[in-house]
Amino acid sequence: MFELPRRSFSLALTLVLAGLSSAGAQSLPPLQETTFWEPEVQAGDLPPIDRRIPEEPLIVDLEAKAREFGTQGGVMRTMITRSKDVRQMVVYGYARLVGYNDKYELVPDILKSFENEGNRKFTLHLRKGHKWSDGSAFTSADFEYWWKDVANNPLLSPAGPPDFLLVKGKPPRVSIPDETTVIYEWDDQNPSFLQSFAQASPPFIYRPAEFLKQYHEDYADPAKLAAEVEDHRVKSWAALHNKLDNMYQFDNAQLPTLQPWINASEGKKIRHNFVRNPYYHRIDARGVQLPYIDIVEMEIVAPGLVAAKSNAGEVDLQGRGLDFRDASILKKGEATGNYKTVLWQTGVASQVAIYPNLNYEDDAWRTVLRDVRLRRALSLAIDRASINQALFFKLAKPGAMTVLPASPFFKEENRSAWAAHDPAQANALLDEMGLDKRDGNGTRLLPDGRPMELVIETAGERQEVENALQIVTDTWREIGVKLIMRPLDRDILRNRVFAGTTMASVWFGWDNGIPQAYTSPAYLAPTDQVFLAWPKWGQYYQTAGQVGEPPDLPAAQRLMELLAMWEAATDDDQRSAAWTEMLAIHASEVYGIGILAEAPQPIVVSNRMRNVPKKGMWAWDPGAHFGVHRMDEFFVVD
Repeated sequence: MFELPRRSFSLALTLVLAGLSSAGAQSLPPLQETTFWEPEVQAGDLPPIDRRIPEEPLIVDLEAKAREFGTQGGVMRTMITRSKDVRQMVVYGYARLVGYNDKYELVPDILKSFENEGNRKFTLHLRKGHKWSDGSAFTSADFEYWWKDVANNPLLSPAGPPDFLLVKGKPPRVSIPDETTVIYEWDDQNPSFLQSFAQASPPFIYRPAEFLKQYHEDYADPAKLAAEVEDHRVKSWAALHNKLDNMYQFDNAQLPTLQPWINASEGKKIRHNFVRNPYYHRIDARGVQLPYIDIVEMEIVAPGLVAAKSNAGEVDLQGRGLDFRDASILKKGEATGNYKTVLWQTGVASQVAIYPNLNYEDDAWRTVLRDVRLRRALSLAIDRASINQALFFKLAKPGAMTVLPASPFFKEENRSAWAAHDPAQANALLDEMGLDKRDGNGTRLLPDGRPMELVIETAGERQEVENALQIVTDTWREIGVKLIMRPLDRDILRNRVFAGTTMASVWFGWDNGIPQAYTSPAYLAPTDQVFLAWPKWGQYYQTAGQVGEPPDLPAAQRLMELLAMWEAATDDDQRSAAWTEMLAIHASEVYGIGILAEAPQPIVVSNRMRNVPKKGMWAWDPGAHFGVHRMDEFFVVD
């Protein structure tokens, strides 16, 4: 197994910093050695390019995208606001078994190809000669290791295989015919199997077996493993294995990867460097290995400094941490900051959405929050036009939370449902509920006599949320509801919602606002605690009834039935019918009170950067932010 010596790695890194589709379907162009790794190749520490890439690499058709052929080299600067967000390099890098192209079609990526037989049997074909970033072979053995020794090891995976692999509670039959073929098979359909791999945070059904076997009880030398456990100060070999097995977190610089850049920084730092993967599987039509950029430098800064440092020209590519409110100051800084600010569309179903918690622990409030008339009244009492004017200069689209026009399931009546500013109708609905008594301040009283003080907890990360809620506070006062805003840390907020101790919260709408017929509507049904309106229902589904509460409202139960219908569907017409009814239920029940959608997202692009689209979609899923735009094809010129 090839392992890059620390001396050579450091030398290559220093030198650069100082200078600050499948081939089987087409002939392989003459390969060009990567300048960054050439010293290691000449020293014999790294194989030449023709022995580093797969026999049938993915050849990128840049001309079809109207993009330039790039030049290798350079450093690209970007920023994050938390140390744990080094994982964004897995998001942005977007090397996936199967990924979305720019038309949001599923295409092979790490895989050479795949076969889907009725959504029941999936045959995955790997690229012969593909290697991990440390030079070890990437083969079906890495899939076998994960399935047999990780997913089905009770110490490493106490809950067993992940939910997306269970169909009606049953795991797949996994077979490994040869070193480049893996087969997953179920008796019933698993239509979301391939789409799962294209997510921003994908499931990894493979592991670098050669590396991780050093830390697995079934393979490692007992004495060496015991010493490693002691050195890492963990309780067991399983704890050590799980600590080091962090494909998505991306904070273990020793763990081999298939992403375009590898983590070259260990420990907690203000700046993290990610260096080009010498074994990456994509090349351009001239035989130049991607990524074009040698090093991505990721700086950790306070959230409030992202716009200011972007304005000062301290980044080359930035979207995360910027809001539309930053656009004006960013435009002003273009002349001196040597960058341009472009506005991309956002792919979330709503830029700001309020989620009454139907599983709130307070019985009196829970009863009120579960009454659809309250949720409709709260929605009708929001002056979305004023919020749009104040926050987005009328560039966003006011309306309820639903899918965006780019989805075939978009209907204007869903966007307008209970979304007109109509305080009179809102008051009438609340009176109809029996909430017609008020205190001396005009605040309505709950049936038990307490004032209707609706506490909305926020992550405190987006000024646009606080600004929107300030306006909502004023208009809700007109209907006798007092809004109390409570900012919290994001993780604390999520944990409180999941525990049922949060009355209401605010976040984005559904991540995927542009679903297609092949997209699973699971996020519209109570299947996940992350949908903040029904955390306990989601927990119940995710734990097979061991934790949480079963859905006990008819509309929510119907959503589960429709999800099952989508999963059993045999054609797109049946899948579309399920989607259509589910969206109609959400429009009627107002589980999430959407305020605005399609808000522009500012993207700062240095004048050094090339191949960054002027018009793009900024979406977590589908899209992985920069991922779907293939950041490995971006390049810098000096």
